[in-house]
Amino acid sequence: MRVMYQRCAGIDVHKDQVTVAVRLPGDGPGGRETKIRKFRAFYGVLREMTGWLASLGVSHVAMEATGIYTMPVLHALMEPGCFERVLVCNAAHVKNVPGRKTDAVDAAWLAELLECGLLRGSFIPGREVKALRDVVRYRKKLVQQRSAETQRLGGVLQDAGIKLDSVASSIDTVSGMAMIRALIGGERRGTVLADLALGRMRSKTADLALALEGRFDDHHALMCTLHLEHIASLNEMIARLDAQV
Repeated sequence: MRVMYQRCAGIDVHKDQVTVAVRLPGDGPGGRETKIRKFRAFYGVLREMTGWLASLGVSHVAMEATGIYTMPVLHALMEPGCFERVLVCNAAHVKNVPGRKTDAVDAAWLAELLECGLLRGSFIPGREVKALRDVVRYRKKLVQQRSAETQRLGGVLQDAGIKLDSVASSIDTVSGMAMIRALIGGERRGTVLADLALGRMRSKTADLALALEGRFDDHHALMCTLHLEHIASLNEMIARLDAQV
């Protein structure tokens, strides 16, 4: 096939090491030669790798997407801005021949595909978009954790015979949280707890009085306290992420 990029490189990325294959004009088959080098995955060493590629006049670089391990390599390659294009490719699109898989062979295979223009890079977000993605994704995880922690809090109430969620739409309303804190504080009278209801929940005080009488003891108070503290911590973290967004 016709060579489109005379000087290009393929990189096989692992957690602690990268293997680099550079395709150059030379005396090999088809007038091409391949240089192979391995580098440790420390950022300072990766910058040395970038310098070596630049010294060989490499214009295009490709690597497989390997999750978070790809990012330091990508940043080291993008930092000096000396390459025409750096591609991060979907691993499913660049599979090597089965049974002949080594790091060097994989890197050389990438370089050979790249020199013929057969690779298509995935979308690489800019710095600000990448930062926004990180924040939004972490926020989603925290919201999921908060939901799970609220469910655990409901499980403690159920174990104590407190049927708050059978009357209220949710236990994490302002009224629900006030009742739970009152239980933690030692109040056990259903009518007194039900009187903490606000808004439309006031119409359900009779049922609430029945639902809030159970066997809530010191163990349940401890567990509810820990769950509430965790939820409060998650709320604070989510608020900080919201501000960052």
